[in-house]
Amino acid sequence: MTSDFAHADTAEQIPVIDVSGAISGNDLDGVAAALFAAATQHGFFYISGHGIDPRLMEQAFAVSKAFFALPDADKKTVAVDTHQRGWMAQGMSHLPGAKTHDLKEVFFWGTHTAPGDPDILAGKPLVAVNQWPTKTFPRLEAELRPYYDAVCQVARQVMSAVAVSLEQPSDFFAQCYETPLARGQLVYYPPSTDMDDVEERFGVAPHTDFGVLTLLLQDNSGGLQVRSASGNWIEAPPIEGTLVCNIGDLLARWSNNRFASTVHRVVNRSGSARYSIPVFFDPHTDTVIDPVDLGVSKSDSLYAPVTAGGHISSRNKKSFAQYKD
Repeated sequence: MTSDFAHADTAEQIPVIDVSGAISGNDLDGVAAALFAAATQHGFFYISGHGIDPRLMEQAFAVSKAFFALPDADKKTVAVDTHQRGWMAQGMSHLPGAKTHDLKEVFFWGTHTAPGDPDILAGKPLVAVNQWPTKTFPRLEAELRPYYDAVCQVARQVMSAVAVSLEQPSDFFAQCYETPLARGQLVYYPPSTDMDDVEERFGVAPHTDFGVLTLLLQDNSGGLQVRSASGNWIEAPPIEGTLVCNIGDLLARWSNNRFASTVHRVVNRSGSARYSIPVFFDPHTDTVIDPVDLGVSKSDSLYAPVTAGGHISSRNKKSFAQYKD
């Protein structure tokens, strides 16, 4: 019999925003207003009307499941590196403050970057060549990238609405997203057990996301829980055809805390494997995150400027085992 560990209720609901007006450009102001309300009150929202072909979602999930079903020896051929690319085994994620490691297993990738790219040659944080398992599982890149590209295109339009919601021109973020970090993950969560409950081991422990904007595709297993402003944990159940979006620490910082970066966690009690595909849509590594650039006076700014890549990289180093060898 399981304990009440990590249980949540459904009394409070996360809003659903139809972003079709931002995608088409016909109602960017309306989407911006809805987004502002959700980002300030919840930090989480679903998006519908994004226009991503459901077949791309199904294909991404199918190839993810096939990848994680490979023998560990095959996945180890692309073992995760300190650029946060490749396969991370269970036990390697231990978020600050958690009592134990996360249960999840992850494959990381990012924006396609050539080996001779100037940012790579300069050693810029989080800019790296992707580690695709071309020998052991060659279909992964071909079947995953169409979904990833579609999500990034939607994310650009959502960021236009973010800009308008913060009383900036719709193209405010465009330049720093010409070559985004846009970090993707395939995530596998085994079912939680009674012993996991006893040891307070989560699929992923309570945390806030490190970057700007997360767009999450989750399967039908459930298990995502969000801490509301009241302090209660609430469920963020799957809603067919939607993506879950949330504000990360960098956008909360950029907005001078007008937007909320909300604590969330995963507990997989479905009794079977859970799969999700987040894309962390972050700007170019050199982007300076400064509230002053979003209209905040220096005297009112709560934060000193930081670079996107430097901030995210520093958080990664505190959370993942490959940095601690």
